[in-house]
Amino acid sequence: MTTLITSIPKDTVLTRLAALHAMPIAELKQQWRDLFGKEAPPHNRAFLQSRLAYRVQELAYGGLKPETLRRLEAMGEQLDGGNITLRRIRSDDKPITGTKLMRNYQGVEHTVTVRVDGYEWEGRPYRSLSAIARAITNTRWNGWTFFGLHNRRGAA
Repeated sequence: MTTLITSIPKDTVLTRLAALHAMPIAELKQQWRDLFGKEAPPHNRAFLQSRLAYRVQELAYGGLKPETLRRLEAMGEQLDGGNITLRRIRSDDKPITGTKLMRNYQGVEHTVTVRVDGYEWEGRPYRSLSAIARAITNTRWNGWTFFGLHNRRGAA
């Protein structure tokens, strides 16, 4: 049984953040259970590390100010008319903006950043992962398959 951690001493934050990078994935998942009180989502290592880093800082220094939360809620209502169910449904299967996708291909590690309007690889914008996979391999690839993603439609 995991004990939920509800606060973190401020003087341990830097050490905890540095330790995340060296932790095996099993330990990251255990940290997730300790800090969030539930199982880790099936996302990549970079996602787990970034969310855990945020959570460590949140528990040490506090979360968003109530005013900020109200502003974010108001922005959400502008987008969906106040329908919270609609707000929680993603309009597409694309990974969350800011996610880093990593793929080692022929000994070279390639990192793609998910953007609001597409993807970015080597400082250039792309509209699809397939275009990036084609640029990396010089052959046609399903971008979702190349980066090891599986969408809900089953296309990958």
